[in-house]
Amino acid sequence: MRRKVKNKQSPPVKVDEIYKVKIIAIGSRGDGITKIKGFVIFVPETKVGEEVRIRINKVMKNFAVASVEE
Repeated sequence: MRRKVKNKQSPPVKVDEIYKVKIIAIGSRGDGITKIKGFVIFVPETKVGEEVRIRINKVMKNFAVASVEE
């Protein structure tokens, strides 16, 4: 019997891309959380409900980290 292998797609974001997003939650370390195409992005120094422009700083396999664009 074959085991199912998760589809290994690349993240939908890249470093230095800019997006306008809404913060939907706060992570355990206090960072704001948003999602792009279901992909989690942590945005430090934001609050739930804020609509901000972000720049992607770091992309990992399961999440990304971004900063607020002024």
